[in-house]
Amino acid sequence: MFKDLALTVKLIWAALAVFAATALWNARWEVAFVAVITFWLSLVPIALARWVQIKVPRFFFAISTAFVGATLFLGEVFDFYNRFWWWDILLHGGSALVFGLMGFTLVFMMFQGNRFAAPHFAVAFFGFCFAMSIGATWEIFEFAMDQTFGTNMQKSGLVDTMTDLIVDALGALIGAGSGYGYLKGRDYSRLGAVIEDFVARNPRLFRKSRK
Repeated sequence: MFKDLALTVKLIWAALAVFAATALWNARWEVAFVAVITFWLSLVPIALARWVQIKVPRFFFAISTAFVGATLFLGEVFDFYNRFWWWDILLHGGSALVFGLMGFTLVFMMFQGNRFAAPHFAVAFFGFCFAMSIGATWEIFEFAMDQTFGTNMQKSGLVDTMTDLIVDALGALIGAGSGYGYLKGRDYSRLGAVIEDFVARNPRLFRKSRK
């Protein structure tokens, strides 16, 4: 599976390896730790896809790897969160949109692609809930990192957490809403093409899919 990964993923991994090695050489243990953690977290989506035996579009792995690197490494080591006020909003909104699509696709997959097994709104709603649960879990992770390692991922505390969750909700709404439009045959956002691609790659999981 690794040989099929996008070049973006391999470049990010190479950059993390260089930063980790340099940090260890200069005894910058925190930077080395963040680089290693970033690398291992980027492997999670790949491991999950392999475990459940699904074929995920290459761009998804590129997006997930870039997100983890942008959040942990660029955000914390290079302080992008303070240097660019919009950095946190961009990452949370973009990731929530992707997770909204993912959640919708997972529920759609449970019905083997049967568009009429459940109300379209219900399928999209569960996709929205999936994205929000991921966002909430990430906020718990930020809190744990701050409390355990003395980082400052939560920035202004409650205000930062609630802002993140609100942005997560908007992104999740767009992602899950795109799934709803896909089911209705009204894909205004063009994100339905992502769902269509996933369905085409995994026909065994969507045996009841039909237009």
